[in-house]
Amino acid sequence: MIHLSPTTAGTLRERFVEDMTVRGFTDKTRHDYIRTVAGFAAFLERSPSTATAEDIRRFQIHQSARGMNAPAMNSAVAALRFFFNHTADRPDLARKLLRLRYPRKLPIVLSPDEAARLIAATTCLKHRAALSVAYGAGLRVAEVASLKVGDIDSKRMLIVVERGKGGRGRHALLSPDLLALLRAWWQEGRRDGVMLPAGWLFPGQDPAKPITTRQLSRVVEAAAIAAGLTKNVSPHTLRHSFATHLLEDGVDIRVIQVLLGHAKLDNTALYTRVATKVVRTVTSPLDKITAQIGTHRPPIATPSTGAPIEESLSPGG
Repeated sequence: MIHLSPTTAGTLRERFVEDMTVRGFTDKTRHDYIRTVAGFAAFLERSPSTATAEDIRRFQIHQSARGMNAPAMNSAVAALRFFFNHTADRPDLARKLLRLRYPRKLPIVLSPDEAARLIAATTCLKHRAALSVAYGAGLRVAEVASLKVGDIDSKRMLIVVERGKGGRGRHALLSPDLLALLRAWWQEGRRDGVMLPAGWLFPGQDPAKPITTRQLSRVVEAAAIAAGLTKNVSPHTLRHSFATHLLEDGVDIRVIQVLLGHAKLDNTALYTRVATKVVRTVTSPLDKITAQIGTHRPPIATPSTGAPIEESLSPGG
């Protein structure tokens, strides 16, 4: 809780929530930002609007000393920058917050066969449809959970993602096979009374509420075990696999960027590092001149034995 003296527009906490709401932040983002600013206020033991540049410096040193990793510290930077820029009107402090550089881990990617086994290992049509949306359209787990029936545009063969990351909406891919699966789920859900006409595409135990991201994570974990997968799989693995498989199939990286809803091409370019099929199809320039080299080169001796390399690499060598 951010404890502050009242202002003409209410407490600073209320202003903070209003500023995030008007920009379309998700419930999770609002919760995380409030928790971060509240933590900063607790560190200061006074209103964060009274912070100084030295306070910012001490807070980031404090976070580092506690062992907070770089991604978590950068998330705190995003929350505090928003607070100081938009709510506290202190852009001078926002500029003092330092983002940390860190090496990005390569994403875990399933092969097409592994993706098929994972989806096939689900135990009900709703879960199979949800995982198929994550893989077939490349949606984030929160985007899958937030889909409503009306977001499926069968006329234009698109999925309308209105609640994307950062409040950015976009159109996602809707394939004929995915549409057929979603129609089958719609019919079953209507028959069982869990699917409401204008409700959630994947309702939770209470049809008036959507399935949670935690429930979808458990579905993926259980399906991975049932499918015999040894990789550390999460719902986001299906999104990573979607992007990587499109890249390996020759889809332009800028098209993939649009489908994923990435603001920066750099984020999409990460998949070029795991698209092994693309690497395997590239012809090395050495291969193009090897025959030419072989027509006039003398045998090359190895330093250790003096035998030609051809003999050293032969089956019996």
